[in-house]
Amino acid sequence: MASGSDRNPIIIGGLPSQVPDFDPEETQEWLDSLDAAVDQRGRERARYLMLRLIERAREKRVAVPEMRSTDYVNTIPTRAEPFFPGNEEIERKILNATRWNAAVMVSRAQRPGIGVGGHIATFASSASLYDVGFNHFFRGKDEGDGGDQVFFQGHASPGIYARAFLLDRLTEDNLDGFRQEKSKAPHGLSSYPHPRLMPDFWEFPTVSMGLGPIGAIYQARMNRYMQAREIADTSKSHVWAFLGDGEMDEPESLGQLTIAAREGLDNLTFVVNCNLQRLDGPVRGNGKVIQELESVFRGAGWNVIKLIWDRSWDPLLAQDRDGILVNRMNTTPDGQFQTYATESGAYIRDHFFGDDQRLRAMVEGMTDDQILHLGRGGHDHKKIYAAFKAAVEHKGQPTVILAKTVKGWTLGPNFEGRNATHQMKKLTVADLKGFRDRLHLPISDKELESGPPPYYHPGRDSEEIQYMHDRRLGLGGYVPTRVVRSKPLALPDDKTYATVKKGSGQQSIATTMAFVRLLKDLMRDKELGKRFVLIAPDEYRTFGMDSFFPSAKIYNPLGQQYESVDRELLLAYKESPTGQMLHDGISEAGCTASLIAAGSAYATHGEPLIPVYVFYSMFGFQRTGDQFWQMSDQLARGFVLGATAGRTTLTGEGLQHADGHSQLLASTNPGCVAYDPAFGFEIAHIVQDGLRRMYGPDSEDVFYYLTVYNEPIQHPAEPENVDVEGILKGVYRFSEATSGSIPAQIMASGVAVPWAVEAQKLLAEDWNVKADVWSATSWNELRREAVACEEHNLLHPEEEQRVPYVTRKLAGAQGPFVAVSDWMRAVPDQIARWVPGTYQSLGADGFGFADTRGAARRFFHIDAQSIVVGVLTELAREGKVDRSVLKQAIDRYQLLDVSAADPGAAGGDA
Repeated sequence: MASGSDRNPIIIGGLPSQVPDFDPEETQEWLDSLDAAVDQRGRERARYLMLRLIERAREKRVAVPEMRSTDYVNTIPTRAEPFFPGNEEIERKILNATRWNAAVMVSRAQRPGIGVGGHIATFASSASLYDVGFNHFFRGKDEGDGGDQVFFQGHASPGIYARAFLLDRLTEDNLDGFRQEKSKAPHGLSSYPHPRLMPDFWEFPTVSMGLGPIGAIYQARMNRYMQAREIADTSKSHVWAFLGDGEMDEPESLGQLTIAAREGLDNLTFVVNCNLQRLDGPVRGNGKVIQELESVFRGAGWNVIKLIWDRSWDPLLAQDRDGILVNRMNTTPDGQFQTYATESGAYIRDHFFGDDQRLRAMVEGMTDDQILHLGRGGHDHKKIYAAFKAAVEHKGQPTVILAKTVKGWTLGPNFEGRNATHQMKKLTVADLKGFRDRLHLPISDKELESGPPPYYHPGRDSEEIQYMHDRRLGLGGYVPTRVVRSKPLALPDDKTYATVKKGSGQQSIATTMAFVRLLKDLMRDKELGKRFVLIAPDEYRTFGMDSFFPSAKIYNPLGQQYESVDRELLLAYKESPTGQMLHDGISEAGCTASLIAAGSAYATHGEPLIPVYVFYSMFGFQRTGDQFWQMSDQLARGFVLGATAGRTTLTGEGLQHADGHSQLLASTNPGCVAYDPAFGFEIAHIVQDGLRRMYGPDSEDVFYYLTVYNEPIQHPAEPENVDVEGILKGVYRFSEATSGSIPAQIMASGVAVPWAVEAQKLLAEDWNVKADVWSATSWNELRREAVACEEHNLLHPEEEQRVPYVTRKLAGAQGPFVAVSDWMRAVPDQIARWVPGTYQSLGADGFGFADTRGAARRFFHIDAQSIVVGVLTELAREGKVDRSVLKQAIDRYQLLDVSAADPGAAGGDA
C-alpha cells in the first residue's frame, strides 16, 4: 500500500483533502478491500467494482463526482434495453426505400444541364436515427399544440424529402426539382431546411452549422418560458437536434450547453451523428471525438448516452471478462476506425484483433464476412430506440446521444467511410446496382442502365406505406410540418403612443430612453403587454431598462434563492419563475437565439410573442449576423434595438465598440426593416407601424431594427400635420428654412438631425444660405423601394414607369443635397442614384476611437460646422457661392483643429 507521502493530497475531481476523516479505521478497511481486489482479481476487476459502487451511490443519491468519460461502449447495457415495439422487418424495408430515393434524388440532380449538387453521405449515415424518431418519437401538430420541435441536420435534407415522398407529401416532380426552386416552380425543393422557401414544410433552418445546436437549446428554454408564463401549454413538446460530430467544433454548438443544464431542460435531446468525419477528413484522426464530447457534455451537466456498437458486438463483449476488448476499443483512435470501415474482414482480424491472442481467440469461430459486418450502434434500430426512450424519460437534465455511424453507409465501397464522401454526389451504374442489391429492392438492371435511375415506391396500399401512415397518425401528424395557427393581435390605439409624441420638454433624454418609455406604456396594455419578451445581454441597466425589474422581473425557473445586494433600491434586481425579461448573460449569440425562438412562437406554438432584443453597439449584426439570417429564414418577427449606436456617439469605448456600419449590414438582410430615428415621435410611429405589419391582420414575415443612441437631447413634440408617410417610408422634411436666400438641402438621420438643425442656423446667419433639413428615418427602406421600382420598370417597359419615393419626395427641393449621419458614408450613399440633384455625403468612415463626442465628430467632419462647409462646397461647385468662402469657413470654425470643437454632451449610457 502506498504511503501517505506517495499520494496526491487532492482527490482529483472529488472531495477536497481538507474534509476530516471521522472514522479512520473504517476508511482503512475500505482501502484494504480495494487493494485486495487489485492483488487477487486484477486492476480490471477492481475498476469494474469501483464503477458499480459509483453507480449505486448515485442510485442512493449520494453526491459523488461525475466521471468525465466512460468506456468506449454503449451506455445502455444489453440487459437494460427495453422491448422494441415496432416491426423491425417493415421498418427496414421503409428505410431501404428512403435510402434509395434520397441517393437517387441527388444523383438525378447531377443530370446533364442541371448539376446543382447535393449531399448523400450524411443522410446515409444518419438514416436509422431519423427512422426510429419518425416511427416512434417525433410528435406532430395535429393535436392542436406545437408537437415536437425537430432540428434536422441540414445536409440530411434529401432523406427527409425521400421519406415525405413515400408518404405522398411530395411527388416525383418535387424530387426532380431538388435545388431548382425557380426553374422547377412550383415543384422545386430547397437545398436545405429553409422555412422561408418552404413555409409549409420546414420549421427550423439548420444548415449554417452551429446554429442548430444553440437554436435548439433556446427553443427548449422558450418552451419552458411560455409554459411558466401560461402563454402556451408546451408540456408535451420535446426538442430534438440532429447534429454532426464535425459540427460540434463550431463555437455556437457547445458555447451554451451550461444554460440547458442549469435550467434542467429535460425537454431537450441532442443526437450527435458521430460518423467520425468532417466535410473532407476525420474529425479527430488521432483522438476519439465521442470520448471528447462525452467529457464536454458531462462537464456541462448533461446526461450522456453513448451508442457505439450494434447488437453483433454483444456476444463478444459478453466474453470480455478481462476487459481486453474494451481496452482495445478505448485505445483505438478514430482515424483507425475509419480505416476499418473501408477494409476487409481479414484486415480487421489481423489489425484489430490480431496482435493479442486473447482477442484473436474471441473471433476464431467467425468468418471474415462476419467480422466485416460487426457494426456501429447508430445503424441498429433496437439500440437506437433504447437510447431515444432513455433520453425522453430522463428527468432533470438535457440529454445528448452520441451515436457512432459510418458516413456513406450502404452506398458501397466507393462511398463508405471515404474522406471525399461528402463531395461525392453521383452514383455510377455499378454503384447503383450494388446499392440496390444491398437494399434488396425490386429494380431491374435494365432500369439502371437505360437512363436516370428510377425512384422506388412500394405502392400506396403496401404494408410499408400503411405502417408509416399509422405510425404518424399515432404520433399526431406528419413531421416536418410548419403550421401558422395564431390570430392577429388586438393592437393598442393611438393613446398609448401619446406620451412619447409629446416630446421630452426641457428634459434631455437619449433615443434609447424614449424607446424604453414607449415600451413601458405598451407593456401596460392588457392584451398586448404579456406578450412582450424583453431580451438583453447583461446590460438592462445600461439601457435604462432596470425600471422593468420590479414589475416584469427576470425569468429564472428556480426563482431568486438569495437576497439581492441592491434589495433596498426601488429598482432592485428581481428574478422570478414567471419573469418576463430574459437575461441571457454576456452572450449575444444566446440572446439572438432567444429572439428567434420567441419571434417564431406564432408558428411553433400558435401563440405570438413580441421579442424586444436590445444589444450594445455593434454586437448584433456584426457579431451574430449569421443568426439574423437564420431569423429571416425562420420567418421570425420582433424588434431589435441597436443601442449605443453611432461611431462618435458612444464615446470612451474605442475602436471595437464604435458602430458606424450596422445599418449597412442590416441592409443586406431582406427580412430586416431598418430605421435610424432621431426623435421619440418618430420612434412611436415606427413601432406602431411595426406592430401592425408583424402582428396585425395582414401580418408580414419581417423584423424591425432600430438604431438608438445614448446621447441626451431635447426631443421636440410631434409637429402638427406630421408627415407620417414620410417617417415610415424613410424621409420627410423636418425643418423648413425661414431665412437666407441661397437654397440648399441637408438630409440627416438619427443623432445627426440636431447637428443638421444647428448647421441650418449657421448657414443662414453666416452665409445667407436657406437650407431645409430632412430627417432620413431609413436610408435602407428608401433604397429598397427604389430598387423595386427599377426592377418593375426593367420588366414592364410598356407600362408607365414608376418613380422611386425618394425622387418624388425631393422633387421640389432646390439646391444641392448634403447627407450626414453618424454612419459611414456608404449608408446614406445607398440613395445617391435617385436623389434629384447634386448629392454629397458626410460620414464617419474608418475606425472609431475614444475621445469627446465633439472631437470625434470634428475629426470625421460630420459636426454642424463641417456640415456647413460641406453645403458651401457643393454650392461653390454649382457656382452659387464664391470658392473663397470655403477657406473662410474652415478658418472661422477651426475645422482643422480637433481640439477646438465643443466637447458636446458627456455621459448618458442610455
